[in-house]
Amino acid sequence: MKHRSEKKAVQEQELDVEQIRRDFPILMRKIRGKRLAYLDNAATTQKPSKVIEAIAEYYRRYNANIHRGAYLLSEEATAAYEEAHAKVARFIGAEETASIIFTRNCTEAINLVAYSWGRTFLKPGDRIVLTQMEHHSNLVPWLQLAKEKGIEIAYWPIEKDGTLDLGRLDSLLGDKTRLVSVTHVSNVLGTINPVREIAERAHQAGAAILIDAAQSVPHFAVNVQELNCDFLAFSGHKMLGPTGIGVLYAKTKWLEKMPPFLSGGDMISDVTFEEARWNELPWKFEAGTPNIAGGIGLAAAIDYLSAIGMEAVWRHEQQLVEYTLARLKEMEDIRIFGPLSMRGGVISFELKGIHPHDLATFMDMEGVAIRAGHHCAQPLMSILGVPATARVSFYLYNNKEDVDQFIQALNKAKEYFKR
Repeated sequence: MKHRSEKKAVQEQELDVEQIRRDFPILMRKIRGKRLAYLDNAATTQKPSKVIEAIAEYYRRYNANIHRGAYLLSEEATAAYEEAHAKVARFIGAEETASIIFTRNCTEAINLVAYSWGRTFLKPGDRIVLTQMEHHSNLVPWLQLAKEKGIEIAYWPIEKDGTLDLGRLDSLLGDKTRLVSVTHVSNVLGTINPVREIAERAHQAGAAILIDAAQSVPHFAVNVQELNCDFLAFSGHKMLGPTGIGVLYAKTKWLEKMPPFLSGGDMISDVTFEEARWNELPWKFEAGTPNIAGGIGLAAAIDYLSAIGMEAVWRHEQQLVEYTLARLKEMEDIRIFGPLSMRGGVISFELKGIHPHDLATFMDMEGVAIRAGHHCAQPLMSILGVPATARVSFYLYNNKEDVDQFIQALNKAKEYFKR
């Protein structure tokens, strides 16, 4: 048990948000003459100067292709790109760098598993278990595979509060399930799924597990060894990194057996006119010239987050979520989707009588950037009984002033649209 003084010290370890905000040039921008309150972090995050500078430094000082040049620039680029893999491995607790594959984004990472692992190891009659809250990125690839291979897809229903009932999982698994693919944190509901327990149940049934960690790795500490997942995917741009860089973690026992997703340059060790042999991991799955600058930018983003500490990021977001939910509950005609406690930094809502797209457009006039739409989760929208929702989502540079500006804009929208 922590001593009282230790508890106080932990409570006082809050983020210096004002200092953090100064690291993000875009937050100094005025939007239509108003202070920018950027609340669309589940879609993409802003970039600190250190990430921008790391990318520019690569292009300014050591721009060269990797793994191919016996000269200093290429050696420096290769070292930086390979170190980026190592930093990702350490950040998510992977045992070895060979299990870290760079992709374009989380979507491509999941597609890699569907195409390479799925088409190799699944056969007609096998079952994949998905939840009803999945992003299209963790749904459409499996639908395509199911049509091609004659695979059954079973859907784990959500409860009324937007959570999953673990008691339902065993009946879904059976002896035919080969994969459970589940989001760690819902990008609509904010639900935090118990993926460690799900992985244990899946493995007991002889199934592998894939975790869509696009909304978890950027926001709290994730350790793939503790989760014991077979695959885990996330995107760099949702964690202060550049667009065009994503990550697939996979147990090397699978990667060694899986055929390449793409083939061509750099992913080979030897080629003749008759056949080709593959490169060692992880390069076997990174064909052609990769997004070198993206990898370097992602490494800089990880350095930035690591210096702050993911526990501090998580505590800060939870404070903002609690404050925002309390403010929203004061308002009439607001429907909040998902659990009202223990949720990620995402709040989807409906303001009665105002279409989410109209609301988002109005909010922009007040300098507030929010998301509106189906959030790439149309099947979930049908369950919720709405065509779309409005959504706010938080990150380490947001503060209560952003929330207050958002609430003030909401009240103005109610007055404007009810004239």
